[in-house]
Amino acid sequence: VQLQASGGGLVQAGGSLRLSCAASGRTFSSYAMGWFRQAPGKEREFVAAISWSGGNTYYADSVKGRLTISRDNAKNTVFLQMNSLKPEDTAVYYCAAGPWPLARTILVRYWGQGTQVTVSS
Repeated sequence: VQLQASGGGLVQAGGSLRLSCAASGRTFSSYAMGWFRQAPGKEREFVAAISWSGGNTYYADSVKGRLTISRDNAKNTVFLQMNSLKPEDTAVYYCAAGPWPLARTILVRYWGQGTQVTVSS
């Protein structure tokens, strides 16, 4: 599975962005998909995950109620809708694939390249 993330950018606090991650490979629908992020000088951390069917989602406490993960298996794409963004959301965001619940980096089998999200105050 190869993952290609896009949609990052610069936004003011309170604004919104939508990240996309396009996957190639016939096994996409068999994996849970997720997003992690890494801020400068910090470790990569879990953000959100969605099960292979899309029926289950899981979020880090810091993003609950503001970020929403979804997937379209027909298009081999996973999305992260980011609303009410805060400066502390600034990081490089990485999409990932692996077994559910995919909430730790050790569970990730495939990483996409990162996309920068910068939230100005």
